[in-house]
Order: sequence, then C-alpha cells, then structure tokens
Amino acid sequence: MTQITSQIIAAAVERHRTPGPGLLESAYEACLAHEIQKRGLKAPTRVGLIIDFNLIRLVDDIIRRVN
Repeated sequence: MTQITSQIIAAAVERHRTPGPGLLESAYEACLAHEIQKRGLKAPTRVGLIIDFNLIRLVDDIIRRVN
C-alpha cells in the first residue's frame, strides 16, 4: 500500500469516527475533503456538470429548460 493510500484511508476512518451518523452526504464529503487536505493532499470536491436530456438541461442539480 502506498503512503498516499494510507493517508486517504486514515482520513476516511477519522471522518467515519467523527462527527458520527445522521448527516447529509454533502456534510460527510466536506469533512472527508478537510481530513485529506489536513494530510497535505489535494481533495477536489464536486465539479460542475451539464447534461442536456430531452429538452431539459441539468446543471449542478438545477433543472432548466433548454431553449
């Protein structure tokens, strides 16, 4: 196992211990990113995504009509 893998697993274990169950996924995602960044690694979070599907444009979970 590489050093980076060990650091990511350690960050995930710490995120699992604290703050505990019951939070939204976005809160856990932010906590994990913070733990990874504390270890000196880059932790990109969600990126924007645009999907055109059947006259609907999905942009970052927002639905807009395509003109």
